[in-house]
Amino acid sequence: MNCLVLGGTGFIGKHLCKRLAEENHNVRILGRKKIEFDNIFYDNKFEFVQQDFLQIDDFSNLLDGIDIVFHLISTTIPSTSEIDCVFDISSNVISTLKLLKACVKMKIKKIVFISSGGTVYGIPVQLPIPEEHPTNPICSYGIQKLTIENYLYYYFMQYGLDYTILRLSNPYGTGQYINKNQGVIPIFIDKLMKNETLNIWGDGKIIRDYIYIDDAINGIISTINYTGKYKIFNIGSGEGMTLLEVVDSISEILGCKYNINYLDARKIDVPVNVLDVSRAEDNLLWKGRVTFEEAINSIKLLC
Repeated sequence: MNCLVLGGTGFIGKHLCKRLAEENHNVRILGRKKIEFDNIFYDNKFEFVQQDFLQIDDFSNLLDGIDIVFHLISTTIPSTSEIDCVFDISSNVISTLKLLKACVKMKIKKIVFISSGGTVYGIPVQLPIPEEHPTNPICSYGIQKLTIENYLYYYFMQYGLDYTILRLSNPYGTGQYINKNQGVIPIFIDKLMKNETLNIWGDGKIIRDYIYIDDAINGIISTINYTGKYKIFNIGSGEGMTLLEVVDSISEILGCKYNINYLDARKIDVPVNVLDVSRAEDNLLWKGRVTFEEAINSIKLLC
């Protein structure tokens, strides 16, 4: 299959592109900066298009010959989305609308959108959170993700553009960019191994669902041939850990002591977020398989 990966040079994107290549798909990658993969096998499998997603007015040429689009690009993260909500919405939603228009024109078979299971639901009224849960995001990042989800439904109803939405929990793993201030687990590992103080917003008791990158990629790959009735799936571990539990576990595995600097709690942080992943397990035939301890040991070996 001919695949376009928007954001293929990012953390999730690099892992996804490798898997697609290993499964003999043709992969076109859009990214602002061309990067090198681990070996010549991967470099020879990819077609790079070095361009800024925000600067593209007509995606037709990029979509030429493509069967399926994986949309991983976001210009913001939850913490930065609050700085400029106008930019958050305009850069993500408007650019995606241009993409969807071109997808219809170029007769794309499917678009797979990586949404945010950690932000679109808002403060939960039940746990674990199923896909039917009310969506009341309390940060701009969640609002723009949900808006794009709604436009995908619109384009499906109006033009027949097929789509799958994956509401991903908090992915972590090897190759994560700690300098982008996203992904507490690799940041904690890096700081613990350097004997540096950890910064935590609030009291450390907020609960999150963390998923190892290999399991997340398996979830994305499982959508390629899916033709069932559901359009939205949660992809996560289905289990919650407080930040303090995360720190304690990593510290024990690495054999490191730690110091914490507690910062003021942020209004964008919901108290708990744990995803119900039974729909994905039943319909995508996907299941998370890597335990937290196995994942941390894997990351540790590559640090």
